[in-house]
Amino acid sequence: METVTYRPRKIRWVAGISAAGVVVLFTTISFGLHGSSGFDNSGQFERGDQSAMIALGILIALGILAFCRPRVIADADGIKIRNVVGGYDLPWSVVRAVRFDRNSPWAQLELLDDEQVSIHALQAADKDYAVEGVRALRGLHSSAVAA
Repeated sequence: METVTYRPRKIRWVAGISAAGVVVLFTTISFGLHGSSGFDNSGQFERGDQSAMIALGILIALGILAFCRPRVIADADGIKIRNVVGGYDLPWSVVRAVRFDRNSPWAQLELLDDEQVSIHALQAADKDYAVEGVRALRGLHSSAVAA
């Protein structure tokens, strides 16, 4: 049984570099926090404030890395889609077509009940890789429908 798996390519590079940059930026900013040198102690930054800035940078980086989450896995029985938020596990019998419209940012499944499910793993930014993925999904869909 043939199984195909696709994940976005370019967004993983962009998200990885961006996440690392955010952590470095927040860490650098945290070491630059000093506070006032006046007579009162209000406005002083403590070690905990610096740690909180680094932790905030790590949390933002993890949010950026969530864009690396999309994946699609398909075989003769059905298709499993994991998007940035949420996912679907569908048999081919409920899928009418696999679409990738010209101006669409990613591929979509058109379901029999006229709903559409986005496939974030096959993005227009990945060009030929995304087209290859759509063709593979269409082949599996047509094989499943014909059987």
